[in-house]
Amino acid sequence: MTTRQHGHGLRVDAVLVQAVIAGALSFAHLHDLAAAAGQDGWKAWAYPVSVDLLLVAAWRRLRSEGPSRLAWCWFLIALFASLGANVATAGFLDLDDPPALLRLGIAGWPALAFLGGTLLAHSAAAPASASAAKAPAVVPESELVVEPAPTADSAPARAPETPASAAPAPVPEVLIAHARKVADEYRARTGSPIDTDTLRARLGVPPHLADAIAAHLG
Repeated sequence: MTTRQHGHGLRVDAVLVQAVIAGALSFAHLHDLAAAAGQDGWKAWAYPVSVDLLLVAAWRRLRSEGPSRLAWCWFLIALFASLGANVATAGFLDLDDPPALLRLGIAGWPALAFLGGTLLAHSAAAPASASAAKAPAVVPESELVVEPAPTADSAPARAPETPASAAPAPVPEVLIAHARKVADEYRARTGSPIDTDTLRARLGVPPHLADAIAAHLG
């Protein structure tokens, strides 16, 4: 058991050492490329830091919020910059006389990295809880009692208004309970009972069903 734990620790340490070596080599290649393009002193050291930070920021965005075009775009841009420096310093380019396109890319990288970091930091999607809070309450269709509309041939003459003393139309208990909560919340907030139009708008039901619910609440 101890051997397994010790062996597992050695494997983890080996992976960490490998990551440190790879990161240091990539960091040095980016520094050498920036220095060859005319960025001397502290500026040459700032370039690899900028590339690595953008790469990490895009990867964290992918891990925390899932795949997105924005995160993948900036992840690939930073990865291309890092791999490009590794390839360029392997003898494929004359670093004593770098091409104008390389100088142009190195000079424009700070603005590009600033744009990518800003978009990754300030364009997060709205939380699901916030969007759910703004959405109006919707009653499932299975709980609604909707009468079919009469046709022009079979529709009788309009019946007179139902007297107040008549029994209200049947409404599902779950819908009445939900409507009572909405009415209580409206009374607590405004100090007055909820009217039928407001109740219909809050529940999203047809007018005749809102009248029947109001009769049950009355």
